[in-house]
Amino acid sequence: MQGSANLNIMIKAARKAGRSLVKDFREVENLQVSMKGAGDFVSRADMAAEKIIRDELRTARPNYGWVGEETGEEPGEDPTRRWIVDPLDGTTNFLHGLPHWAVSIALEHKGEVVAGVIFDAAKDEMFYAEKGAGAWMNESRLRVSGRGKMIECIFATGVPFGHKKTLPATMQDLARLMPVCAGVRRWGSAALDLAYVAAGRYDGYWERELNAWDIAAGLILVREAGGFVGPVREGHQPLEHGDVMVANGNIYDQFARIIRGA
Repeated sequence: MQGSANLNIMIKAARKAGRSLVKDFREVENLQVSMKGAGDFVSRADMAAEKIIRDELRTARPNYGWVGEETGEEPGEDPTRRWIVDPLDGTTNFLHGLPHWAVSIALEHKGEVVAGVIFDAAKDEMFYAEKGAGAWMNESRLRVSGRGKMIECIFATGVPFGHKKTLPATMQDLARLMPVCAGVRRWGSAALDLAYVAAGRYDGYWERELNAWDIAAGLILVREAGGFVGPVREGHQPLEHGDVMVANGNIYDQFARIIRGA
């Protein structure tokens, strides 16, 4: 797809950051995995990737606003546009030497995400979408799956860890969903979960208490691939409230009823 100037800028920045992360990923695999040594290293890799993206985007569009996982939010001279960036989604995977993590960059215009890029550098898969122009992976057009029977569908989610208070709700979700589907996957990257729904690899995905940078790029990918997007809790907005549910149109309503406990 021949993208807009903004999309090409985003893809260039994602590739540049991805190359830096791949180099660091080879190093982290060789580190003695301790919370201090490896964790500090990954934090530096994360920050370095965000700086690369920030420098690329700010050089090309200095008047746009910015919100990044590591550096926070900064308004721009143009109040209608801002970049939403996660330089390393799937940090725990990265830390453990698991090649499932991504760079995520979205462009928001007047409160709506109009372009998104998710780069899985370890597998060299570039997912990207622009409003009205479809969703793509490398040179292939993406479409959500066409499955219409829940028992044939695979879903993805994030299972809360540590002391996250959403664990009980997620366990209840799983108890309702697992008996009626073909399986649930937890691969540790919300950005790639959404990209995989857009690509038809997963049939649906849901999760609570996410940040805008986790999901902004993925939401436009799913929409442009023909999927349905909504909140877990009715009346919420995914980007604002951080809970999201996506699926192909054939199963979305049934999936939503199960997750919402209706």
